[in-house]
Amino acid sequence: LMLTIYEYAKCSTCRSALKHLDAKKVKYTKIPIVDQPPTAAELKRMLGYLKAAGKTLRNLFNTSGEQYRALRIGERLKAGMTEAEAIALLAKNGKLIKRPFILSARNGAIGFQPEVLDSLL
Repeated sequence: LMLTIYEYAKCSTCRSALKHLDAKKVKYTKIPIVDQPPTAAELKRMLGYLKAAGKTLRNLFNTSGEQYRALRIGERLKAGMTEAEAIALLAKNGKLIKRPFILSARNGAIGFQPEVLDSLL
């Protein structure tokens, strides 16, 4: 099993997730989310997993980030930002994406919750 993890080196949540995976000796590919955000296809895939878990488009966003507030994303989502607009915005700006952003061959997870991450393994 191989995981792809989009992470931000200064993010403590990302470091915790990587430490968790290292302790379990899981192989993964680490990608810097700011330099190389997930593609639109990967974001759509993740959104599908989130929706299956009862979550929404908003869950893709790093809602506590400075850029989320500066760009008034919360208001824009409430005002009817389309899924396509949101995906295009996220694919260009890794700081807007909730992290870590983790994809396996058949599932995905955002953020770090040990039990959710373990379910991908």
